[in-house]
Amino acid sequence: MTYHDHQHDQAPAVAITALTKRFGDTTALRDVSLTVQPGEVVVLLGLSGSGKSTLLRHVDALEVPTSGSVRVGGTAVHDLSGRRLRDLRRQVGFVFQQFELVPALTVLENVLTGALATLRGPRLGLWSYPRRLRHRALAHLDRVGLLDRAYQRADTLSGGQQQRVAIARALMQDPSVLLADEPVASLDPESSGQVMALIREIAAERGLTVLCSLHQVDLALSWADRIVGLRHGEVVLDTRTEGLGKAQVMEIYGQVATSTDEFAAVEALRDAPAHATSGQRA
Repeated sequence: MTYHDHQHDQAPAVAITALTKRFGDTTALRDVSLTVQPGEVVVLLGLSGSGKSTLLRHVDALEVPTSGSVRVGGTAVHDLSGRRLRDLRRQVGFVFQQFELVPALTVLENVLTGALATLRGPRLGLWSYPRRLRHRALAHLDRVGLLDRAYQRADTLSGGQQQRVAIARALMQDPSVLLADEPVASLDPESSGQVMALIREIAAERGLTVLCSLHQVDLALSWADRIVGLRHGEVVLDTRTEGLGKAQVMEIYGQVATSTDEFAAVEALRDAPAHATSGQRA
């Protein structure tokens, strides 16, 4: 199944062409081609080791392809260096599985670190940031529902709250593309649904393009416009979620499973409990 998008009036937000990545004798990505249109919410779905994180890291130039290309907003990512690469990375926000907050800093300071690429020299303490950035950071915290926690240490928050802080930090870059690498893998089902709902809402408000990796089929079906399934670094599924059911996704994964371990992993995905999906997209 292939998703054909007919938006030709602007450059794709992300265009990946024949991307291959090898680490020694291991091929993490094999001839992957993928186009994401502006404002689209796409979930990369796959088992552990399928290549989801490696693909995301190429979009932010954290990995260099063995072959193939990655373009963001029409610009070839891996042709850039220095200031031009920093400028491009400011267009791409990144939310990580383990939050990547500085535990001893306040919530507000953690959010402000998202603007460091726009400033000259190091920043020591909250008041070393310009007032306009402090106001922006507070506004982003308000949007993610944590304005009242601005002056708490980050390590006093729950996992779901810390991930919302990480989202606010990414928004400080004013990105056009938001990458999220298993953003709810460390969270309970209720928090997972809340975080995915927040990402979806903010994407709609800001016209953000979202490329998010997940292994939870239910969440992917609830929040994505489109699912791209990966197995062993190859695309095995690319389809709109509208009208798509979990059984159809699992049937495709079952067809491409080739080992006992893979069949067991597919069955674990099939039997995983549904996550909270209150407020799911219309």
